[in-house]
Amino acid sequence: MQRRFHAPVVLPADASCSLLRDAVVDVDTDGRISYCGPAATAPESAAPVTTLTGILVPGLVNTHAHSPMTLLRGMGGDLPLLPWLNEIIWPAEAKLRPEDVRTGMLLGSVEMLRHGVTTSAEMYFEGEQLVDAVLTTGGRVLVAPPVMELPGLDWRAQLAAIERWIDTDGLRFGPGDRIELGYGPHSAYMLSEEGLRATAESAASRGALVQIHIAEAAAEDTAVRSVHGSVPALLQKLGMLDGRVLAAHAIHLSDTDIALFAKHGVGMAHCPGSNAKLASGIARIKDLRDAGVAVGLGTDGPASNDDIDLWEELQLSAMFARLATGDSTVLTAADVFLLATRGGAAALGRDDIGVLEPGRWADLVHIDLDDPAFACGLDVPDVQLLSNLVWAAGSRRVRDVWVAGEQVVADGESLRVDRAKVQAGVAETAARLRA
Repeated sequence: MQRRFHAPVVLPADASCSLLRDAVVDVDTDGRISYCGPAATAPESAAPVTTLTGILVPGLVNTHAHSPMTLLRGMGGDLPLLPWLNEIIWPAEAKLRPEDVRTGMLLGSVEMLRHGVTTSAEMYFEGEQLVDAVLTTGGRVLVAPPVMELPGLDWRAQLAAIERWIDTDGLRFGPGDRIELGYGPHSAYMLSEEGLRATAESAASRGALVQIHIAEAAAEDTAVRSVHGSVPALLQKLGMLDGRVLAAHAIHLSDTDIALFAKHGVGMAHCPGSNAKLASGIARIKDLRDAGVAVGLGTDGPASNDDIDLWEELQLSAMFARLATGDSTVLTAADVFLLATRGGAAALGRDDIGVLEPGRWADLVHIDLDDPAFACGLDVPDVQLLSNLVWAAGSRRVRDVWVAGEQVVADGESLRVDRAKVQAGVAETAARLRA
């Protein structure tokens, strides 16, 4: 059904981060945007009008997450990355049943939608369960089933399963193209060169996105660096950078690595909260952006962040970039808002989300003003209003969310699932994992 949304303020996330006063967003019968602009110049429409108070923004894009790990939230929370993975997380994940992944993803998806995050890029096992959960909540997801080598795991079988799934269902499917399938080679230290090359070739032949952890911890890829110079250099040699690639974390990069990312159009998922919690380091965001690398924001998993609230990543990304450079202007409120919206879409290679413009999916978030952060009102200068949104309000005033024009959150709660029931399911599963 066609619909018109009318709000006092619309932030379309265009390249200049303009702020539209008294504006409308029109949605067509397919759930795509047909107009976004001032109400005074909007085309005539007989569509029902949804009149909103406050601010209308695009759905935020979480470019890197392992959201089913809501089941493991808080486990090993004071350990560095590699001991955390080897001693806590992977042993716990070995106990997971397929239905557990659905339970964890249900809560993760609901949590993100309530924060105005409509799209997440997920790397996790049991992809079919993950997809079922997101179709249930009404969110949007890019699924990258892992390809990795651990005892009991056969990377060739994992790769073949992904190929069968894509060849059967296609790269994108579901109402409003809510699901996109891809590949999740965990990292260069968890997969052989043969496995990395085979994954790259398979993904490129299908036009699929590869999500991979790169240079997250300084000590993780010592062997690769000693032979190849860096992980990006190895991936270039194996042909992986010739396809669609999203590099998660990408903290410990050289100038040459950054130039490789820019040359090959590699997207980068910046996860400042997880990077800080695990003491992994501060990514070179200024240098990456200056080189033309598409940078989006990610939460990482809810066991390493731990709240999968992308609004916090806006603040942290600006803070850490300013500390790293000694420049309080290096990332502005407008910059980080765009990283969380159009930047995330660009990093994922998606030109159909992240911006309120004709042709893109109507993934919309309504933020009301009943909060001390907005006590100064809407009549402040544009830069001040955006600053209040990014620095002061964050996610707490997200009230309503639409995905492909369909409302999935109203007054801060999911319209699709019973959150209390989902949380109870997570508690039950987590108790079994601890036993």
